[in-house]
Amino acid sequence: MLKLNLGCGKKRLEGFVNIDCAAQCEPDVVLNLGWDRLPYPNGSVDEIRATHVLEHIDDLSYLMQECHRVLIQDGLFRITVPHHCSDGFWGDPTHVRPITAAGLALYSKTKCDEAEAKGWANTPLAYYLDVDFEIDAIHLDLHPAWKDKAMDKANLEHCIRSYNNVVNEVSFVLRKV
Repeated sequence: MLKLNLGCGKKRLEGFVNIDCAAQCEPDVVLNLGWDRLPYPNGSVDEIRATHVLEHIDDLSYLMQECHRVLIQDGLFRITVPHHCSDGFWGDPTHVRPITAAGLALYSKTKCDEAEAKGWANTPLAYYLDVDFEIDAIHLDLHPAWKDKAMDKANLEHCIRSYNNVVNEVSFVLRKV
């Protein structure tokens, strides 16, 4: 099983090929994820992890194409990013884009079809790039001040939309279709 840890920094994962653009982090492979081709054949990778990486990538669509290319059918792409309404996102000047469920849905042909059927003006990236990822899971890591608050799902969703720093980070599991 071939597994990739993209943008590993100093957090190398055992059992993964650790990839980073900074040689001083001592990755297994030095590679710029924004424009270098992943050095693996089509359909050869079982799992990809990117922890606090995608928000740093200028050309995210290129990276999504590369990840789709190398993943096996039903391969998993596990992504963790700072929530776009958190100080963790806005406090780092190297963050170039927020990563959201709505943005990642643009890489799903099913979601692009649904948006078109509803007359939405979403860019059908999945078709333009010939990729297809489904979001299998989303996990929100709440800020400690919000973890103990007893509230239903609707109330929590309202707070997330209305206030900053309710969610520290978001994890997504994408599956190659």
